[in-house]
Amino acid sequence: MVILPAALSSLQAQLLDAANKFATDAQPVSELLEAIVNDVARASAEPLEIFPVCHHSPSSALQMVQRLHRKPPKAIYIELCEDLLRTVEDLKDCKLPVALQAFAAESEAFPPDLMPLSVVAPLTEASAEYQAIAYALQHLETQLVFVDRAVDFVFQWEHKQLENQEEENAPPFDEAKMHGTAVGVEIGKLEPTFDQFLAFLLRNSNTRHFAEWWDQYVEQAIIGADYKTYRQVMFLIGSLMRRLGRKDKDVECDRLREKYMWTRIKQHMAANKIAPDEAIHICGAAHTASDVEEFGLANDTIWEIPERTSTQLLYGLIPSSFAAIEYQFNHPAGTVSLAESTWKKSLSVAQIKPFTLDKSSKKQTKSPLSKGGRGDRNEAEDALISFLTRPPELAVADTEQLLHWCAEIVALARKNGYLASTADSIAIYQTSILLANMRNRVHPTPYDFQDAAITCLEKDRTPKKRNIQQLCQILLGGDRIGTVGYESLPPLAQNVYDRLAPLNVNLLAKTNQRALMDFKQQPELLPCSHVLWRLNYLLGNTLVQPIMGERTLGFKPIQESWEIRIGKYQRDIIMLGYEGVTIEQVLEQRLKKAVFGAEARANTTLKAAEDSILYLNSPRLTQELGYHAISLLRQEMGAEDAPQIFERVRRLVHYYRATPTGLPDWIKQFVATGYSHYSTLLPQAFGDRGTSPEQIAGMLGFIFTLESLALSLGCNRSQLIIGVQQAGQVVHDPAKLGLLWTTEWLLKKRTLEEIRDFFEEVLANPMLATAFPDYLNGFILSLTFAPRIGKFVVELLSKLFASVPDAVLMPWLPSLILRLRPYGEILRTAESSSASLSLICEAAASFPSHLSEFDRWQAPWLEPVRVPTEETPKKELSEEETQVRQLVFNARTTTEAMAQLLGVEALTWDAEITPSSASAIDSSRRLSEDEAKVQALLQANPATREAIEVLLGVSG
Repeated sequence: MVILPAALSSLQAQLLDAANKFATDAQPVSELLEAIVNDVARASAEPLEIFPVCHHSPSSALQMVQRLHRKPPKAIYIELCEDLLRTVEDLKDCKLPVALQAFAAESEAFPPDLMPLSVVAPLTEASAEYQAIAYALQHLETQLVFVDRAVDFVFQWEHKQLENQEEENAPPFDEAKMHGTAVGVEIGKLEPTFDQFLAFLLRNSNTRHFAEWWDQYVEQAIIGADYKTYRQVMFLIGSLMRRLGRKDKDVECDRLREKYMWTRIKQHMAANKIAPDEAIHICGAAHTASDVEEFGLANDTIWEIPERTSTQLLYGLIPSSFAAIEYQFNHPAGTVSLAESTWKKSLSVAQIKPFTLDKSSKKQTKSPLSKGGRGDRNEAEDALISFLTRPPELAVADTEQLLHWCAEIVALARKNGYLASTADSIAIYQTSILLANMRNRVHPTPYDFQDAAITCLEKDRTPKKRNIQQLCQILLGGDRIGTVGYESLPPLAQNVYDRLAPLNVNLLAKTNQRALMDFKQQPELLPCSHVLWRLNYLLGNTLVQPIMGERTLGFKPIQESWEIRIGKYQRDIIMLGYEGVTIEQVLEQRLKKAVFGAEARANTTLKAAEDSILYLNSPRLTQELGYHAISLLRQEMGAEDAPQIFERVRRLVHYYRATPTGLPDWIKQFVATGYSHYSTLLPQAFGDRGTSPEQIAGMLGFIFTLESLALSLGCNRSQLIIGVQQAGQVVHDPAKLGLLWTTEWLLKKRTLEEIRDFFEEVLANPMLATAFPDYLNGFILSLTFAPRIGKFVVELLSKLFASVPDAVLMPWLPSLILRLRPYGEILRTAESSSASLSLICEAAASFPSHLSEFDRWQAPWLEPVRVPTEETPKKELSEEETQVRQLVFNARTTTEAMAQLLGVEALTWDAEITPSSASAIDSSRRLSEDEAKVQALLQANPATREAIEVLLGVSG
């Protein structure tokens, strides 16, 4: 039985009297009101001072600063996960807001759907918990203790809710994604989870969000109250939300947490001999109405805390932002920035200095509060009654602030392309007051101002990037992004910062930084390039993005340009630090994880080996991955990855051949294994309908392109021949038939004449002509490993367009184009061989280069056409004509010279007629007596005869 003070008894009597007058059924209402008053009395009478707070409430932070200045405690117990305490020492090197984080990439104790495990507890300067943490770090005599359940229990107790939790809305911009998929924990969560109660509360208060209701009806009311009134009002609201606004499953989880917290508090106080009046317990207002047995120091009941799982958690700090906090806890945009502005204004009014953390922070020994200031604990017991019954105070400063907002929003609107004037400022001011009166408010709130500004200034179209709502948020405080200092970063992040220091860029800046590197002038920057490429491989283009430069096998960079956004996306590199000490270690771990996983294939493993060459330059790791790829290749029974494996292996072979060491053993073994493996799979691949022609082309490309290397390593070509022979018995697909015939042609098992005869029959048969694109498909794919077949493909296409009638050709011409479209690269350029020509080049070589040549052009695949000519009887020559003919044929040089002088084109000599044959013409004719004498004379004087032949130009 709780004994109520006189003041609370009077309050209880007034509430019960009101319930009897206005409630239709006074019994349940009276019981509720009586229980609420009892909760307030119980929490107020607790020997251990309970400080109730609300999440990111400026009034809670202000009261906390005043309380710590007034009476320094020896121990501060805070409702935060106890294992996050180890991270608070690093807050001195950070710029708020930041978040305490616990992270585990994997765990066998929790469902895979929850992986990775991540919990964040964001902190802002305008929060009571941060003020208490800053005070404890500045005053070493004060012990700081986190007493809430460990992070492991967050997933043990709430994993079912986390599994069923769905994202209703995606983050509006990048700043809202800074917490990633982490689970947010907050101290002092008061937002009702009972939907009907929340809807009733908002409807009757003319507000849209709980944050707006809290700011209007609680925050503004208690921010200037004395300490005792603040506590009692927070106890009252916490009890109301606990009894009406929470679902049963949420209350059960709260009870477990309260058992945990009070057990830890009692254990710590007993171990360190701390008196109840020397400590303070900071917790959410809803926990002050707890009904667990462990509540309070009046009893020694301690809960037996269950065992944690074997999950290995890592701890650290990550940058946060106002937008990320609002998105994490479902607050409307601008809530945290409004709380921050209210906090700063309250500090100015109260003339107190908050507790802050930085490297130059020194221990504070004097309290800035004057003696007898607000917050004396010996105040009248009727503080709560007087607070609830007094009329609201008028705030003159708020009117001046409203005028300032109205003038500034018009100025911002002008800068962003809106047509606004002084009249709009007046209209916004009057509309704000009108909206406040309609909503039963004494003074316009920031929410009323936003609605008035949107009503008066917003247009149908946003002139520039920002609309009026965004401008209002900027005016009221805007977003703020925190930064984790260098000394608070994990070792990996510090290592990256150190290695990128030669670039002379500000890695902590929130804007994009451009790095230009000329390795001829500054070769010392090449290690920085390696770091940037590794970060780009691990995190993509978010953190660092190459503008100029590439990373390929055997390529030596000359110049590079990078966009660096490490400061803007600092969380990504911090999260990377949970995986290892250096980026090289993380990269190796990720490669091995992808390679040795259950879903690993030969292609992915080979890709990992190539990536290890590009980014790690570790022959040991590359060899390990390469041999594992060989074992995976032996286990594969299909050809799904054959094209990718072929391209990758060919690229690796070319790379290693250009190195001084040559081909390593693992790549040689991979080529030999792949040659035998794919040769064996050929019959199955040709007969299986699930194996596409592209995959078979990849297998054949591997076999024929790397055949010379495979044969030199001991492979036998007979295995390939047997496989091709068996494949010929099972193939039925026309596209695969083209691949098979090309293979047989390369193996000299089939001639082009046989293939040409078959296609002539196809083109002559209208029923078979419709399947021509399928046949052509296989030959086009064959260009990747048999570029010489390109001439035959040109021949087939030419015959198609020349012989098929338009009535047959036109209907399936679109099908032909669609079949050829995926092979654009093959048709334009042949990458399979350096000596190969593209199909277009083959066509250009076959067809005439000028239009005028088409009349005499004949297709090279056609036999020369011989025009038959009638034989004409030979004319008998006279004696003089015979002598002239003999002279002309015996003196060809002289004859050609005379023909050139006469302008006659080059003479064509009959190959069948030689000078000896020409001299033998009409040799049967008997010589005359004079001719016989001349002949005898010439034979008797050979020297004279030779001189005459020289004069006549006769050779021989």
